Amino acid sequence: MHRIGYVLTEGFQVLSIATQSVFEFANIVAGEPFYEVENFSVAGGEVRASVGLSVATRALDAGSKADTWIFTGVIQPLIRPTAPAELAFARRVSPRARRIAAICTGSFVLAEAGLLSGRRATTHWAYARDMQRLYPDIHVEDDRIYIIDGPVWTSAGMTAGIDLALAMVEKDLGAEIARSVAHRLVMHQRRSGGQSQHSELLDLAPKSDRIQRALDYARKNLHQVLTVDDLAESANLSPRQFSRVFTAETGQSPAKAIEGLRLEAARLMIEQSRHPLEVVARETGFHDRRHMREAFMRGFGLPPQAVRREVRERG
Repeated sequence: MHRIGYVLTEGFQVLSIATQSVFEFANIVAGEPFYEVENFSVAGGEVRASVGLSVATRALDAGSKADTWIFTGVIQPLIRPTAPAELAFARRVSPRARRIAAICTGSFVLAEAGLLSGRRATTHWAYARDMQRLYPDIHVEDDRIYIIDGPVWTSAGMTAGIDLALAMVEKDLGAEIARSVAHRLVMHQRRSGGQSQHSELLDLAPKSDRIQRALDYARKNLHQVLTVDDLAESANLSPRQFSRVFTAETGQSPAKAIEGLRLEAARLMIEQSRHPLEVVARETGFHDRRHMREAFMRGFGLPPQAVRREVRERG
């Protein structure tokens, strides 16, 4: 039995405990109760989430034990100082736990406790600069879904905690069970820790279903040539009308938006696979490796080889 202890603070973000569904379904898929999940707080009793939901917790004490401790965050970590008892508890259990983790701004708890010193870590992108400023000895990576540095795991905001929990399941029970859990949770895709917190599709934020359909069509067909005529047909618009509506809704031309989607897909493929760059270029719709390099320099300011080198160095 692998025990997981969630440490909740008054005003915690309710999505943090949504990650418990990952461990619940892992037990179902595995066919046995591998995980045992329990909620804790400094004083015990009911703890209210930021939206008012109350959760029953056990008090943290010297006898509190778990293989994995997960610290949750609050909406405004910079004006909600961590209770000294919680910091002392984190320091005490860290050497004994198999791993210690933080979801979203819960990373500030580990940072204040000194557990991230000299380590790589991430947090919600809106607070990453503050973390780096307050704790300069932490290697804060503000554009990662989650980071594993030895026994310390940290995630970006909100739904990234689910990706973190799935990574734990994969580590404990294997990739097949983790994939099955993600499927049962109706997740469109499992994100790797190295994936960016920012999504090109979210940044485009179209206002109408027809432009969203065109972007979905493009994302599924990046490996082939995509013309304005193709995109317009998927949106049931004339090419001229499509270009005008697309630019008005997204703030970008179709060509620039498609290049952004290709860049995002290529970077993810480079980070998650060992395919040669020629294959990556072909699968994501670039003319060739040189064309992809030029796009990377425009979009990221560094070539594809540098992205792959960064991944290997982190690995």
